[in-house]
Amino acid sequence: MRKALTLMVQGTTSDAGKSTLVTAICRLLYRKKIKTAPFKPQNMALNSAVTEDGGEIGRAQAVQAYACGLNPHTDMNPILLKPSSDKTAQVIVHGKAIGKQNAKDYHDYKKVAMDAALDSYERLNNQYQAIIIEGAGSPAEINLRANDIANMGFAEKIDCPVILIADIDRGGVFAHIIGTLALLTQSEQDRIKGFVINRFRGDISLLQNGLDWLEEKTGKPVLGVLPYIQNFHLEAEDGLPLQKLNLKATEEDTKFNIIVPALPRISNHTDLDPLRLHPEINLQFIGPGQEIPPADLIIIPGSKSVIADLHWLRSEGWEQAINKHIRYGGKLIGICGGYQMLGNKIEDPFGIEGVAGEARGLGLLDIDTTLETEKTLLNIHGKLIFENVAITGYEIHSGITTGSGLDKPVLRINDRFDGAMSKDNQILGCYIHGLFENNLACNAFLNWAGLVQNTFIDYAKIRESEINRLTDYIEEHLDLDQLLDILQMETSSI
Repeated sequence: MRKALTLMVQGTTSDAGKSTLVTAICRLLYRKKIKTAPFKPQNMALNSAVTEDGGEIGRAQAVQAYACGLNPHTDMNPILLKPSSDKTAQVIVHGKAIGKQNAKDYHDYKKVAMDAALDSYERLNNQYQAIIIEGAGSPAEINLRANDIANMGFAEKIDCPVILIADIDRGGVFAHIIGTLALLTQSEQDRIKGFVINRFRGDISLLQNGLDWLEEKTGKPVLGVLPYIQNFHLEAEDGLPLQKLNLKATEEDTKFNIIVPALPRISNHTDLDPLRLHPEINLQFIGPGQEIPPADLIIIPGSKSVIADLHWLRSEGWEQAINKHIRYGGKLIGICGGYQMLGNKIEDPFGIEGVAGEARGLGLLDIDTTLETEKTLLNIHGKLIFENVAITGYEIHSGITTGSGLDKPVLRINDRFDGAMSKDNQILGCYIHGLFENNLACNAFLNWAGLVQNTFIDYAKIRESEINRLTDYIEEHLDLDQLLDILQMETSSI
């Protein structure tokens, strides 16, 4: 049974701060030289990563692995659900897609999913001194309580303590906490060992009487009140960033405009994080109904439902806007699903991403794509052909792309090529995610797009710096003695 010291972080709501708190606790334990692994039994997200064992997990667990000084592994997120519509999702078990299921089918499948999650936990349990588990959504979602594997169902199964985090920036934080407790069974309430309040702004003394009331009302401690961290960046688990994030630039000194359609099923939009952080770039996601502004570069990102998102693109006027952009000399990049959209035709004969069928592409590259049942999952090391610089990244796609447009590829990966560039050099696309994380490759793409500059963005360094900044804040504002007690650790022995 349980050998590793285990703690589960659950939230009163989605986006309460579970992922960031788990990341910080992982880094705290890593600093103390405790061999720690992150774990999320079930994740629903469209941002994912390719693991060292050739599988696919949620992006948040990959970042948490980095915080532990580890390479991501499929056991860190054994069940990943990737929505392809409002009612269906691709189900990924131990890193491999097993098919598409609707909500009812998956509800019936949960017993199998629980066994898979327990198998992964047991393997981690035998390898690590500590495991920090992230819940999903909220444990108070009573409609999902039956056969739950994401929150209390799993915590009860392995008998681990829980801390509950709530976001005060949303308002109603005390109601969130008390309401969550009220919807739990007595054993589940007893399992919660303390609360963390996240994203607080202002004078903490004005909150103190509320904290005192909460502790008296529940008999449970408030482990910490975490401040709202300005301009903080950590790769998103799923949702698009709500605010423009540019750590160095101001509107006045921004030089280069990039726009990105906010596709309904956008996937791996973390590809664009290095550009959002670039001091000379203004990157905007353009949502439904928004005016499409002029730009220097348009990037069509990845998609979990390429044909459906292509129809959305057309309905929002992007096809005309892109053609005008190209006529005026603008540059265009398509990544993965966005790359497929640039071709002549997309076929989905097996209904991999929706209803079986095909769609006319944007016709900007002479390629055709067919979606196959076997998914490509690879970490890659290659070279950009048009600049002869090294590039690293990863592939996650079901598409097989053919056509004469491939005669002018974008990069070489060992003995094969990937991507296509138009004859006039205005348009390029490829399957590789993480294009902009390597500073030399990022600069090569930006130079190609028309931004000639000397600023380098070391994205790996930024990620590491932000994880450490987050951890420093947590260490300052969280009661570590109580946290370590919950983990059943003696502080004197660490």
